[in-house]
Amino acid sequence: MATFDLIQTVTVGSGGAASIEFTSIPQTYTDLVIKLSVRSSVADGSNGYYFDVFFNDTSANRSGRFLQGNGSVTASGSYPLWGVSIGSDFTASVFANNELYIPNYSGSTYKSSILNGVQEQNATLARLMMSAGLWSDTAAVTSVKFTAAGGVFVQHSSASLYGIKNT
Repeated sequence: MATFDLIQTVTVGSGGAASIEFTSIPQTYTDLVIKLSVRSSVADGSNGYYFDVFFNDTSANRSGRFLQGNGSVTASGSYPLWGVSIGSDFTASVFANNELYIPNYSGSTYKSSILNGVQEQNATLARLMMSAGLWSDTAAVTSVKFTAAGGVFVQHSSASLYGIKNT
């Protein structure tokens, strides 16, 4: 049976933040799960609705695939691991929800991951996205960083890091 331990929660304060980061991740778990609730400061569909994910603060050796839909249009393609945010043009006080799962994060093999995210608002346009990533590096994941693709993550955006132990 697996157990989930909350390691850390980061909540963005007033003024926003360009990134949310977990550092010095303990290597005592089997897998990691990060749950995010995020909103961007910009109203730009090409940037304000997404965020990037970096392991160990590097953009090297990243690859991935994504599949998304918004109720009327679907898209897929290649892009390093990313998730969905909500821009300032969405319903006020609503945040996008995402979950990142990183199995075998402390092992000496390449690191795979999957990120599922959904936008929410009281209108017709909202995105659902699945993104699978591969970090082609044998180093253990010791930090995970999320960067707003446009603007900043607004106040009250948050992320919680959980360690999973298989018992």
